Amino acid sequence: MDAHPLDPLTAAELVAGRDVLVAEGLVGETTRFPAVLPEEPAKSAVAVDRRIRFTLLDTATGRAGDAVVSVTKRELVSWEELGEGQPAFMFEEYDLAQQITKASEGWQAAMARRGLTDRIEHAFCAPLAPGYFPRDDEHGRVIRSLTFLRDDEHDSPWARPVEGLIVHIDLTERRVLRIEDEGDVPVPAEHGRYWDVPARTTLKPIEITQPEGPSFTVNGAEVVWEGWRLRVGFNAREGLTLHEVSFQDRSVLYRASVPEMVVPYGDIAPGRFWISYFDAGEYLLGKNANNLRLGCDCLGVIHYFPAFLADDHGRPVEIPQAICLHEEDHGIFWKHTDLAGHPEVRRSRRLVISSIVTVGNYDYGFYWYLYLDGTIELEAKATGVVFAGGGIPGEQQPHATEIAPGLFAPVHQHLFCARLDVAIDGERNSVHEVDVVGVPTGPDNPHGNAFTWQNTLLSKESEAIRLADPAKARVWEIRSADRTNRLGIPTAYQLVPRPSATLMAQPESSVHARATFATKHLWATPYRADERYPAGDRPNAHSGGAGLPAWTAADRDLTDTDVVLWHVFGLTHVPRPEDWPVMPVDRAGFMLRPYGFSDRNPALDLPSGGHCHT
Repeated sequence: MDAHPLDPLTAAELVAGRDVLVAEGLVGETTRFPAVLPEEPAKSAVAVDRRIRFTLLDTATGRAGDAVVSVTKRELVSWEELGEGQPAFMFEEYDLAQQITKASEGWQAAMARRGLTDRIEHAFCAPLAPGYFPRDDEHGRVIRSLTFLRDDEHDSPWARPVEGLIVHIDLTERRVLRIEDEGDVPVPAEHGRYWDVPARTTLKPIEITQPEGPSFTVNGAEVVWEGWRLRVGFNAREGLTLHEVSFQDRSVLYRASVPEMVVPYGDIAPGRFWISYFDAGEYLLGKNANNLRLGCDCLGVIHYFPAFLADDHGRPVEIPQAICLHEEDHGIFWKHTDLAGHPEVRRSRRLVISSIVTVGNYDYGFYWYLYLDGTIELEAKATGVVFAGGGIPGEQQPHATEIAPGLFAPVHQHLFCARLDVAIDGERNSVHEVDVVGVPTGPDNPHGNAFTWQNTLLSKESEAIRLADPAKARVWEIRSADRTNRLGIPTAYQLVPRPSATLMAQPESSVHARATFATKHLWATPYRADERYPAGDRPNAHSGGAGLPAWTAADRDLTDTDVVLWHVFGLTHVPRPEDWPVMPVDRAGFMLRPYGFSDRNPALDLPSGGHCHT
């Protein structure tokens, strides 16, 4: 079967693309591949030309560039050296950072001064993105490292921080730039082995069966289910992507993904004030994807999609079960008991498309839900191990909570940005803000009970930089310019936020400049193929200002055009003892809900199921 232009990359394509670069003389002994991504075609493209964008890094010199290769034509399309910002970190650099740290006489001396010489062998030296705090000795590819003690190589690496010991490393020159060694806080004594707890025996099994098989069909990357049709994608940076999503043979989304997230910390301690991870741009979400396991990550009748990614040397690596597709029961869908006492009830069901990634200490699950009435929901689930530092047991800290004796977890945020290339009954759409408001008591509200809704067209980019407002039940409505329903109203979908805090850092902070996208819940832009990442192409070691703030400065028109919505949502985490030693799932997300897209309830024809008993 011929490849669709939006299909994920294959192993053969990755090999072919790398071969072109080798033939062009762009790959040498010290060349590495921090990012290898599908170069998706423009919407107007007719011919299938499968392309790959390779980010190349010469580890000996630090020079980096982007090469676009046509694997259809087996030729180099373009080559460009990178400007500001660094490519994402690579797996081999994590090991390199630890090797450089442990070989450093300064680090060894700091450990000896603290009486920890006998703990060096199994110590874990975490490789962490540096943020943007340029010092005179920091040029190019810099990473920072914090130290944690372990009893052995299988021990939890996050439970026993060596507080105040920070190592700054130049990865290109392979040397320690400087070491900070502040304070003499005791290392927490308690281990973090969450897997060592005896399992309870009181839970009885729950079995999920579909004896006639699932209701969906899969053809390559295309999925069809109960009026829905879409293509499932995956790439090394964003991870899971959705393409050409339609409901009842009408377009809803051209593309949907989570192209960036930022995890800023609110602690002023030397080992944490600079932490503001961009998990997509600095670490690559997709490259850190899990191979999902039946009965654990996914339950029921499952279809798995594989993903082929490139390793640090540009060679293909398969994640056999990177994406899970299944159906699940979701309670009642609609019900009414008539005046004669006769009930009619139909059960809800949703299609779940999910992927899970692990970036260091945290795990993130991304779950796209499709519902029987045309609703789309994205839920991001955060779990894993909270990042913590050491402190004096029982002391009060203004920026961190004590979650175990002497272990303090800083306040922080997980702010995701979804990119929604909407196509509500076609590409010509407009965005409206809809608020529900009270009406002042008077002639228009003589009894004081009235309220109504207000509609505001967001016609320019400057008007579409917005905050959610739960007090007004605020939603953003995307209306078609080309189709109306039977009531003569433009067909539409509403973006329904689940309100959450935006970026808490101050406007003059470094992270505010680098993650400006996270200061608002909504941005809207006209579609441009090269506007993909809300913090810019390379947030790693970037000073800021790239991405959404740069694009929207042009204040382009948004009326009846090909609109892209950027929605920020997430979690603000004040850690608690219940989050240790492994954190229960915390959830954030939003819905895209049809509003006048259908002429009536599109799920009236659901079968009753025959399982209701009195």
